[in-house]
Amino acid sequence: MTTTARQLDHNGKLATLLAATLLTLIMLTGISRAEYKGGYPYKIGATVGMVGDIAKAVAGDKGEVTFVIGAGVDPHVYNPTRSDVATLLRSDIIFYAGLLLEGQMADVLAKIARKRPVHAVTELLQPEYLIHDPATGHSDPHVWMDVSGWMKAVEVVAQALAEFDPPSSAVYRENAAAYLEQLKTLNDYARRAMASIPDEQRVLVTAHDAFGYMGRAYEIEVMGIQGLSTESEAGLKDINRIVDDLVRRKIPAVFVESSVSDKNVKALIEGAGSRGHKVMIGGELFSDAMGPSGTYEGSYIGMIDHNVTVIVRALGGEAPPGGMQGKLRGIH
Repeated sequence: MTTTARQLDHNGKLATLLAATLLTLIMLTGISRAEYKGGYPYKIGATVGMVGDIAKAVAGDKGEVTFVIGAGVDPHVYNPTRSDVATLLRSDIIFYAGLLLEGQMADVLAKIARKRPVHAVTELLQPEYLIHDPATGHSDPHVWMDVSGWMKAVEVVAQALAEFDPPSSAVYRENAAAYLEQLKTLNDYARRAMASIPDEQRVLVTAHDAFGYMGRAYEIEVMGIQGLSTESEAGLKDINRIVDDLVRRKIPAVFVESSVSDKNVKALIEGAGSRGHKVMIGGELFSDAMGPSGTYEGSYIGMIDHNVTVIVRALGGEAPPGGMQGKLRGIH
């Protein structure tokens, strides 16, 4: 085993241990069921934008949401700053994705869980739903790529807020129901648009393996150059294997990601070109982070609408350039 492999294995085991410690602390302290006694809006902390977006939708004007890992930032390798820790410590309730997505933050979350409620939004997902990495034994954390799976996260947030602030529980249930209707519309659009891609072109090649749940939900084959975590390294063998597929199957496009370096994707394009097969960059996808704050793509719905629309149009399917709601910009 190489030094890098040993380090990754050690880091993976450490993250698993820290995550288990966090869950144990939450269960033993009982703080997760403490009721809020203050005024409104209370402070909600979230790790990533996809989680923060659910909290905003469910809490409404009862809570003020701040998330610490912003647009274009890779949560797999993100180390929280003092400012991030201070933001979480000032929060009255905290939500995180879980499944080791925020592996570097597990110890911070474990310490905070002694003082205030901390919830993983993926806690309702059953083991049989999750995609597992045979190399590490870890579960794929990128659940938000399957809208129907991410709906379970809405249930977690609604239930947690209802327990945290019982007088407003009806509000949270109503807000959650309205948001779930929007997600159902999004899921229907994704299913319909993805189904329009010709069978021979239903292959999604990306920088890292973040789209497994999307592939399974919408029946498209997925190839990631790197593994589930961007901490894993892509070797020449991985790149050559995918180049072989690009050339043999005449796959027309590959995709870069907003939070991951594009160097490996460019290596694919160069490798295929040297063997006489031209491959284009089909567009930039949002994988581990949403788009810029304040934009449509900076919302969960906008993020998935963008990804689906870009993929479908690049691979020969049918989707309007403005996406599901006509709000996307710059897609050809």
